Amino acid sequence: MLLFMGMPLLALGYIGWHVWCLLPLSAVWKSLVIAVMVGCFLLTFANFSRATDGMPMSLAVTCYQVANSSLIILLYLFMLFLVLDLGRLVRLIPRTLLYNNWMTAIGIVVLMTALFTYGYFHYKHKYREEIHLTTEKPLAKPLKVVMLSDLHLGYHNRREELHRWVDMINGEHADAILIAGDIIDMSIRPLKEERMYEEFRRLNAPVYACLGNHEYYSGEPDAQRFYEQAGIRLLRDSCAVFQDLCIIGRDDRTNQHRKSLRKIMAENSFLISHSSFLILLDHQPYHLEQAERQKVDFQFSGHTHHGQVWPISWITENIYECAFGKHQRGNTHYYVSSGIGIWGGKFRIGTRSEYIVATISHQ
Repeated sequence: MLLFMGMPLLALGYIGWHVWCLLPLSAVWKSLVIAVMVGCFLLTFANFSRATDGMPMSLAVTCYQVANSSLIILLYLFMLFLVLDLGRLVRLIPRTLLYNNWMTAIGIVVLMTALFTYGYFHYKHKYREEIHLTTEKPLAKPLKVVMLSDLHLGYHNRREELHRWVDMINGEHADAILIAGDIIDMSIRPLKEERMYEEFRRLNAPVYACLGNHEYYSGEPDAQRFYEQAGIRLLRDSCAVFQDLCIIGRDDRTNQHRKSLRKIMAENSFLISHSSFLILLDHQPYHLEQAERQKVDFQFSGHTHHGQVWPISWITENIYECAFGKHQRGNTHYYVSSGIGIWGGKFRIGTRSEYIVATISHQ
């Protein structure tokens, strides 16, 4: 935790020093600008400590959005000033460009505004990814399944946004809907107060889901009750049969005592042996070889967000065997979604928000 918070503080100091040098203002005004920057960053502690749950809803929403958006904005300011410093060191950029220069200051504001305006509208657009899965196992008919992950409903993704997503999903006329965890963001409070469970009950197909790590952050018992209110079939180290599909849902790896995939399948061998196509929901895409060993036909995961913004997407690509998109090991197919929602600031830069429409048919 010290490292997690220490690095942003160092970056904030670096950015603050550049802002102080750049702005041709009096010390009072410079101090005010930097104080606002620091204040926005410090609001993140209110979010992580859940102090927002004790605030009036409108104030909690503002705190969440300002604080978490500032983290991403500070990341890009840090990268920009770093590039400018490197340019100055190799004498491509004159020193005067970074000291008491209104033109540079205005240019940075315009650039950041344009970038994050694009990032916001890019996030609002939900990509429809279509995949086709075939099997030699007998199917009574082709099945259409909508899959999504990482809704992160809370202080930033509100009921109005969820309503739009439900309309989109209903427009697919799917046979079933699968959700790979993180329906809840950090707090159950906004979901309760806005009665978001009513939106899930509008879905026109049965819904199956597993837990994600954020369900544990928000309080696992509360999360489970919300799933029940929403009419979502929660699969925790268990499975359910829907037509010719057997859907296994693993508990999130946050629970260190969750069952192994081998044990889950052994305990449900009767259901699995009488089903044609085996789907695994596992929120975090670690140890993909386990699904291959157990001869799972298809695994659906989320969690990574594909980094949410570049260049964090490069980091996730080096952490996970598959951080985003389609993947295959042996006869097992995988899809790791970047998520329909997002944590923190509502920006997508170099990544996308999506939902998946899968058609499962006999080969």
